[in-house]
Amino acid sequence: MINWKKVGLNLLYPHLAVILLLTPISVAFLVFSLIYFDQTSIVAIISYLLAFYVLLVVCFRVPRMIQFFKKVKHENKYVKKYFSDVRLRMNISLYGSLIWNVAFAIFQLWLGFKDNSLWFYSMFAYYAILAVMRFFLVRHTRAYDIKENEEKEIKNANLCGWLLLVMNLALAVIITFIVVWNRTFYYHEITTITLAAYTFTTFTFAIINIVRYRKYESPVYSSAKAISLIAATVSMLTLETAMLTTFSTGDDAGFRQLMLALTGAAVTIFAITMAVLIIIKNTKKLKQLKTSK
Repeated sequence: MINWKKVGLNLLYPHLAVILLLTPISVAFLVFSLIYFDQTSIVAIISYLLAFYVLLVVCFRVPRMIQFFKKVKHENKYVKKYFSDVRLRMNISLYGSLIWNVAFAIFQLWLGFKDNSLWFYSMFAYYAILAVMRFFLVRHTRAYDIKENEEKEIKNANLCGWLLLVMNLALAVIITFIVVWNRTFYYHEITTITLAAYTFTTFTFAIINIVRYRKYESPVYSSAKAISLIAATVSMLTLETAMLTTFSTGDDAGFRQLMLALTGAAVTIFAITMAVLIIIKNTKKLKQLKTSK
């Protein structure tokens, strides 16, 4: 006789290996059906049901997953080291961002040579300056702890403020391309939605981190998170460009240019303001430090 209760529990709480196997399959199947099949087709409906089932079983396992990660956080020595060592976390974050910026800058430079486009050259300049700023910061955090060499720390943070002002030149070129020359991006709807999820996640964490790291009163840490927040706002501008282009009807070009001009101006003013505040704050700290010696 079939034990339906046991069958139901096995369906709602399958083995972790089954979930790990079904998750990428369901995502790939859903994207494939949305791109190549009608929304009311049998294939699309099956993909919806599979995606719903995977989402359901993942939600049911959330409490267990939370308990598992809590256990790992408190018992695994490497994870404990990561969460207890703020300097280690900062170095990992900066190294990851630095590698990404360098790789993307090289890619944009290659596209500039390939297409002989000022657009790609300006994108290269933007990501190259981001990489330079993060290089100076990670060089300091790798060599010194918080306030271990306070004067050098303030000077490095101040340098990032000046580089942010220079970066705004590249940012101004990018915004000019978007608004004046109507240079836009077109992505598939699924890609745009994925980009939106990534951008909002990045922006949210950038805000959280800039507040979280204020308690350390480190000019370098604060500058690193300020740079991440500025980069996130630029990503928001890119996302807005992609969404307005992807989901527009073609009859609202004037509205699209107006919205992009307003957002571009807001992003530029925000970036300049952040750079000026960093310079003023760190210049004042440097004078106070020299006076106290």
